[in-house]
Order: sequence, then C-alpha cells, then structure tokens
Amino acid sequence: MSNIPETGRTRRVTIRLVVLQILVLSLLATLGGRLWYLQIRNAKEYTAKATGNHIREVVEPAVRGEILDASGRILAGNETRLVVSVSRTSLLQQKDGGKAVLGRLAEVLGMPAKDVQEKVRLCDAKTPQPCWNGSPYQPIPVTKEATTQQAMQIMERREDFPGITAQPTAVRRYTGAEGANMAQVLGYLSPVTDDEVSKTADKTGLDRYLPADQIGRAGLESVYDRDLRGTAGITKLEVDNLGRVIGNAGTVAPQTGNNLVTSIDARVQKVVEDNLAQAMSDARNTFDKVTNRNYEADSGAAVVMDVHTGRIIAMASAPTYDPNLWVGGISGKDYQSLTSKDSNFPLLNRAIQGQSAPGSTFKVVSTTAAVQAGYSLDGTYPCPKAMTIGGREFKNFESESFGSISLEKALEVSCDTVFYGLAYDQWMKDGGIKPKKDAADWFFKTAHEFGLGAKTGIDLPSEVPGRVPDRQWKQSFYDNNKDAWCAQAQKGGNSFSDQIAKENCVDGYQMRAGDAVNYAIGQGDTLVTPVQMARIYSALANGGTFYRPTIAKAVISPSGDLVREIAPHADAKFPGDQKLLSYIDQATAGVITSGTAAWKFNGWPQDKIALHAKTGTAEVEGKQTTSWLDTYSKDYAVVMTISQGGTGSGGSGDAIRRIYQALYGVDDKGNIDNGKALLPAPQADLPKFNPDGTAIIKPAAYTVDPAQGSVAQAPAPAAAPAFAPAPALTPVPALAAAAAPAPSDAAAAVAWDPSATFLDPAPPAGSPAPYTAVDTALEPTNRQGRGRA
Repeated sequence: MSNIPETGRTRRVTIRLVVLQILVLSLLATLGGRLWYLQIRNAKEYTAKATGNHIREVVEPAVRGEILDASGRILAGNETRLVVSVSRTSLLQQKDGGKAVLGRLAEVLGMPAKDVQEKVRLCDAKTPQPCWNGSPYQPIPVTKEATTQQAMQIMERREDFPGITAQPTAVRRYTGAEGANMAQVLGYLSPVTDDEVSKTADKTGLDRYLPADQIGRAGLESVYDRDLRGTAGITKLEVDNLGRVIGNAGTVAPQTGNNLVTSIDARVQKVVEDNLAQAMSDARNTFDKVTNRNYEADSGAAVVMDVHTGRIIAMASAPTYDPNLWVGGISGKDYQSLTSKDSNFPLLNRAIQGQSAPGSTFKVVSTTAAVQAGYSLDGTYPCPKAMTIGGREFKNFESESFGSISLEKALEVSCDTVFYGLAYDQWMKDGGIKPKKDAADWFFKTAHEFGLGAKTGIDLPSEVPGRVPDRQWKQSFYDNNKDAWCAQAQKGGNSFSDQIAKENCVDGYQMRAGDAVNYAIGQGDTLVTPVQMARIYSALANGGTFYRPTIAKAVISPSGDLVREIAPHADAKFPGDQKLLSYIDQATAGVITSGTAAWKFNGWPQDKIALHAKTGTAEVEGKQTTSWLDTYSKDYAVVMTISQGGTGSGGSGDAIRRIYQALYGVDDKGNIDNGKALLPAPQADLPKFNPDGTAIIKPAAYTVDPAQGSVAQAPAPAAAPAFAPAPALTPVPALAAAAAPAPSDAAAAVAWDPSATFLDPAPPAGSPAPYTAVDTALEPTNRQGRGRA
C-alpha cells in the first residue's frame, strides 16, 4: 500500500509551492508599488523629465557690459569678430575622431594643425594650456580673428567641415584707452567649466552658468562679474528621437550686461604707467655702489588715490602684459610667458599683492606709536651715527649724525637712530627679553590701528594682508619653522643665514631688541603693500580718515540709467589727536622742502600746491634695496615702490614729481599751466550718457586762481569720442638739489574711534605666510638690517 497522497504531492512539494507563491506575490506587490510611485505619486516630476528628454536648449550669449573710466572712456568693451568654432560632439562621431576635419580647418585658417588640435582638447590635471576648460558640449572657439574669405570657405564646404561654424560674435576687447594698459586691474575672461555648469544647473538667472558663458577670472572682471555678464538667451527646441527639430518650445531673449563706471582716469593711468616704466628703466642704468652693478629694478607698482574718498585714480604694476592675449583663448606660448619665472609673473598685481618692507616710510607709524607711548612732540632725541644694541651695531644711512633733534627733524632727515632709541627704550619698558604679561607693545598696536597686517578691502581679488611681526606672530612663525632652523643649524655653516638659523633654533619665538629696533624703521619681518601705504598717507592728508580703497563708482544700465552707486566707506580713524596729525603734516612737508626728497622737488610751487612726502629705502637680504616714496597733496596720495630700484628719492623721485606735474599742470620750472592739468581736483560726478547709453566725454578745461592755488573745472560740457590718441610722455630733465621753505597744511583734528574697525583686521596672533614661489616673486622678506632715507 502506497504512502503517496491522492493529490500526488508530498509535504515538501507543498511547502515549496507556498514559498514560490509568496515570492511571486511579493514581486508583484513591489512592481505595483513602484508603478504607483512613478505614475501617481511622482507623476509630475517624471513627466517633466520625460518632456525634457526631447527638449534641446540653444544658448545665445549675452553681450557683456563695458568697463568705463571716470569720464566714460571705454576701458573694456566689445567688438564683433568672425569666430570659428568646433563642436567636439560632431568630431567624436567621425571615424578618425575628427582629425581629418581639424587638418583641413588648420589649412584654411593658416594655423599649424597641432595648434588647432590643442585648442579643442579638454583641460585636466595632466593637460597643459592651451586646452578647453569649458563645457565639452559647447562649441569651442578656435580663432576669433577669421577673415570673411576663410568664413565663406568653411560655410560653402559644409560637407568638408562637419561640426565647424563661422559666425559674427561679440568678443571682449581691452581698448587701451588713452594708451593705458591696466591689465592687472581689469582682469580677463575665460569659459565656464563643465563642473561650474553642473553645479548651477538647478538655478536661474545670473546664478546659473550656461555652457556659452564667459566669466571674469581676475581683476574687475571677476569682482563685478554678476553686474557685467548679463543673462544669456535660451531657445528651447523640440526634437524627435532622432534629434530632428520638430518645434519651438519657447524663447528667452538675451539681456545685455550692465556697465561699470570706475574712478580710474585713463589719462592719469597712462602717465603713471609710463613714469613707473621710465623710473625702472632709469634705475637699470644707475650704478649701485653697494653691489657694484646696476640696479635690476625687476618689478614695481604705483598708486594714485583720492584722499577724500579712497577711490583709486590710477594703479600700475610692472611687469605687465597685454590683457587681449586671453581673448579667444590664450596660446600655450603666451601662457608660458605669463607664468614663467623668467617673466617675473606679470599676472600679479603688485599694488595689492606685492609685499615688501616699507623702510623709512613706516616712520609715520612709529612716530605715532612713540607719542601714544608718552614721548613728547616738544622733546629732543639723540641722533648719533650708530647705536650698539644686543651686541650689534645699527647705523644711520651713510653714518650721518645730527645731534639731538626733534621728531619732526627725525622724519625730515629720516634719522634711523632716533627711532632705534625710542623702540629700544619701549622694548625695555615692556620687559625686554622677558616681556610683561601686560606689555603695552605700542609700536605693534599702532601699526594694527593704521590697518597694517590686514587687507584693505579693495574691490579687487586676491589682495594680501602684509605682516605686522608682533609677539604673537613671532611665536606662530617659530612653531612653523623651528624644525627647519634646527636642521640648518646642525649642519654647522657660517653664513649669515646659518647664524640666524642657530639663533632662531634656540629662541626664535622671542622678541629680541634687534627685532624691535629694526621694526621701528620698517625693516625686519615687516611687510606692507603699496595700496596699504596709499591709504595711510591719504588719512594723513584728509584729516585722519582711513577710507576703504575702491575702484568701482557705479553700475549703469545699458541705456545709461543708474543701477546703483558704490559710495566711499570710512573704516577707521587716525589713532591720535590734532596736534600729532598737524605735526606729522608739517614734518612730511619738510621732506619736500629741505629733507631727503628736496633734491628731486627743486622749484616746485610749494606755496600753491603743497606736497608732503616720506622716503624709504628698504634692505632685503640677498637683493638690492627697494625704493619707496609715499607722498600726498590736499587731493591725492601718490605712492611708488620699485624692487631693487635704489633709494627712495633716487629711484622714485623723478617719476612721482612728473605724476604731480601732469595732475596739476606744473612745468619743470614750477609754473602752473592750467591748460595742461589732467586732473587738478578729483572727479566726483558720474559721466553723463546719451539716450543710446554711450557716455558723453567732457573735454579737459580747467581754471586756476594763481593767487589762491585753487583749481576749478570749467562747467561747459561737450560731446567727444570715447577714444583719443594718448599724448607722448616727455621725460623731465634731471632736477638739481635745492630747498625752498614753504608752509604746510595742517590736517583737521580727528579722534580715534575705538568702535571703528578695519574690514579684515588681523588677529594679534596673525598666521605666518608660508614661503612659496609666489611669495618669493612678490618680494622676499628680509632679516636683520637697517633702513635708509
């Protein structure tokens, strides 16, 4: 008798069938749930995505806004060019990857085939310039200077050039208005990257990057990119599954970007650039008795600032370059020349990125610190030819001795030993090598109150803060470099750097007497930028207000209407009273009439246009001296520095004088010619615009009251073209040494406001800047040394 049930199934088979049924039902439930999720719960989302699969966007780039000078001259504009572009998508669909097409294109354009191929390759970590760093789906421009004949050959032979287009396009053009270069100030453009497009894909308007966008990568083009860029136009085309256009889903027209009015005067900019270049050329032809060779004058910078607002009238940096090299994509050769050590890095804006010791121009800070520490303006202080401090001899320039003199005279003749003595005395009061817990540190505190060791907040990218080497910085710097110093000390060398390493290995965190006295004359580890010094001397001129440096004045619509004005911003006040401010004002006037700069300002009409100055010659270990000349009038602060350029007045004096001559219309004999004055008073008003948005350029016409020395602009406006030939620079003959006494302008009293702070105040601890190749290019810091007048 069989044990098999009538159904023919065993218990094991039944269990298996039940499990299989449960599994099938589970799968069906999962599938049903997923279908409900896709078709009901998220139906709208996926319907939109499905619709997007048959929509293709055609982007029409917006015309970028113009950058204008204070009078409306176009500094950065646009021009129409025939642009030949390549679609990588079309090339990759060909059997040889488009190599044959690119070869034919190179032949038509008269370019090497290698250059064309390099321009359309994508950038990555292993691919050097030239390459395309934009979206791989956006047509890549090969040249923006195609001729009409070349464009016709391409378009008439479309079968030979699949994926190649040639069409008129508005491209950026840096005009060189009045002959001004302004490369580092204006900046440049480059295409958006595919990563930038992806990250902003879900945004709208100016917050979204499109594959056709060119965005600012440096200078004003970068800071004001949102204002200038405009909004690209988008046409949405409906396509079938084969990519054929079957309809139009909507069009959004492009919107032209706004224009940016700056405080730059192109004519003054040209004068400053030319005189900086001339000063560097003159220095290279001047023999340096210390190193027994001519000065190298390898780099420099100059700034002209409106003392009443902090607005920049001119800013020059050398070496420089042609910003139009970036238009249409920079070539590999040009990119190499801009970034190689041999070129001395012309992409750097040394007015805001060039750090160096300020030398004796720093003594206005030290004078203020001394008075705050309790030293009298009415006292006298010894000025011997040398002082021995910490076992080392610290000398005056050329070992001059002036006996006991006032602080005013110390500034005028730039006596180092007076400031050595003050700094050493204060260092001892603070506890010397074993500082008190509540050390006053007046010399360091005052420098921070002057805004040093912090960014000024100028509307340009990549500004550096400089350095105030206070006790906190010393400790931080020691912590970061102790191992390197000790390793060098163990080698047992006898060079100057080896000796410093031995000392620093043991107690490099200590504020030694030598550190304190070097710092007081703007040497040691102190670092400043030209724009920082321009702001300091502007504050001395305007009565004590530290304004935030700015270049942009207003954003203007394409039709000429005001979008927004960029008003001056006061950051802080001079840390002293009226008496001190007037005292420094009088001392710096003496530098022009009978001090260290007098030999360069012989015959200057000081009674009509009073100038004030402080010279500085900073020593840098292993290099020739750095020339500094910081000056101001009632309207402008003019600062110039030249790396390895000689003494303050010797390297920069003639150039600074020529700049003032151009501003105020002064000839070599001191006569004021109002017809030649470029800008005898800062331009406060914005330019006027025609209905079509073009600026109305006013002619230079000024009236001068010789008796009062006042300057007024003639009111009659007149239309003028935006472009005009720049006048040739006429070198000024060498100026003989002389001195003519003249009264100085006393600045108004301004009290220190403890609630006022700078934009980016450096914390007392201050992080030490690492020594990199870029830092070395800017200006390597010096060690122990002395300053010169």
